[in-house]
Formats: sequence, structure tokens, C-alpha cells
Amino acid sequence: MRPTPAPTPAIPPSPIGVFDSGIGGLSILRALRAQLPNESFVYLADSGHAPYGERGDAHVIARARALTHWLRDRGIGLLVVACNTATAAAIHLLRAEHPELAIVGVEPALKPALALTRTRRIGVMATRGTLASSKFAALRRSLEDRAEFVCQPCDGLADAIEHCAGSGEDSGVSTKLIALCEEYTGAMGRFGTESGQIDTLVLGCTHYPFAETQLRALVGSQVALVDPGDAVARQAGRLLLGLRGDGDSAAPLPQRPGRVTLCATGEPGLLRAAAAQWLALRPNVEMLHV
Repeated sequence: MRPTPAPTPAIPPSPIGVFDSGIGGLSILRALRAQLPNESFVYLADSGHAPYGERGDAHVIARARALTHWLRDRGIGLLVVACNTATAAAIHLLRAEHPELAIVGVEPALKPALALTRTRRIGVMATRGTLASSKFAALRRSLEDRAEFVCQPCDGLADAIEHCAGSGEDSGVSTKLIALCEEYTGAMGRFGTESGQIDTLVLGCTHYPFAETQLRALVGSQVALVDPGDAVARQAGRLLLGLRGDGDSAAPLPQRPGRVTLCATGEPGLLRAAAAQWLALRPNVEMLHV
């Protein structure tokens, strides 16, 4: 009688790759971990080549390609482009160049905002690159018969949020962040629930949810703040189910909390501080030259 062969060890599911120009994509990672707590993630902050939102498409496309290749070499099974600007400029190219890789992008949450607004006046705060993109223009045109969108480019806001994460309670940095939030919300018009007022504000950059406290103080408690994190996490979950299939041939689902690996092309201390402050994570940060 032949001995029963030992079972083949299960191959753990591949990690999910997430990249952004800096720490803003941590807002997407936060939503992904809440939706998919047992998945492992590799988060890459391209802070050495930021900001994306105030650079040309050629720069953003080149960086998106380089980061995608690096993450693929790391063995990811799904990619989340956790940056509105990179999604607008490069996601169509990434999908064409990596047809076998499932890729989820981020776009300003105009459609979810439509479900919330009552005044039919929606504010959109985003980077100049996102607002100038053909992808955003097409999205806006497809919805503008249903609401008015007041779009505000927010130069320097993402950078101010990044510096706040790395400076703790530095009052000078906090003052700059508050001043920028005041400037941009003030330029958009009146916020509120009365006719003609903006009652819904779309946070069209992944950094901006980390300024929610400052923005909430300016626009009031009745204005809805909308970011795409939950929608991105749900889409990633749907794609994972499709990739893993069902039945006896399904890849094993992870049964324990996943690991988070943090990587940066710039100063690692900023990503480390932001992950501790906003996600209660304290892993080491791997410094990259990509």
C-alpha cells in the first residue's frame, strides 16, 4: 500500500498593490483594509517624484508605468491606482499594457454625490491635473444635466496635508493648511442646504479626506463630504472574488489579518508618521529607487 502523499501547501493569495504620489492614497488603503481585513497590501508612496497633480501627463504616465512594473515584480495579484491624477492620465495605458492584471482606479465621486445632493449644487475640490483631464471632463459632461458642479483646483493643498502628517502639532504647518482650506472653499461660494447653496462637497484628491476636520469646520455639519474610498474598496472586493472563482478550484481565502508593507521613493519618515497617525500602523518603510 502506497503512503498517502502529504497535502500540497496552500499558496497564499497575492498581495494587493496600491500606489499614489505620496501619502494621500493611505485614505484608499484605510478603506481597503476595512473592507478586506484579511488581505495583504504593498503600499508604494512615490513621494520622491511628487506632486503629480501639478505636473504634466508625461511625468505622471512615466511614473505610473515604473511603479506598476515594480509592484508586478513584487508579485501583486491586483493593482489599485490610489490617485485621481494618475488614474486620469495613465490607467487606460496600464490596462492596455497589463491586460492580465486587474486594475482599479480612482475618480472624483460625482455619481455618489448626486445621490446625496438636494440643492443640485455640488462642489468638487481636486488637483489642477485631475480637473483638466479628459477623463474628468467626460464624467462631468455625462452628469451636468442632473446637477451643477462647482470645480475648484486646489494648488498646494495636498502638499500641505503631507507636511502636516510629518510635523505633528507644528502650528505653522497647521496654519497653512487651514488657510488653504479657507481660500478654496471661500472661492467656491456659499455652503448650506438652502436653494443655490452647495450642499455636497466631493473630495477629489486622495489626500483631502485627511483634511476633513478643517473642511468640516468651514462648510458646516449639514454639508455632505464625499470621497471614493468605499467605492474603490467594494470594486476591489468584487474583482478579487472574480479572480479567485468559487467551488473546489477556488484559490484559498486568507484566514488571518493581512500584512501591510510600506514603501517610499522619498523620505520614509513622512510615510511612517502618516501611517501611524491615520491608520495606527507602525511597520518599517522600505526605501526604493524606482
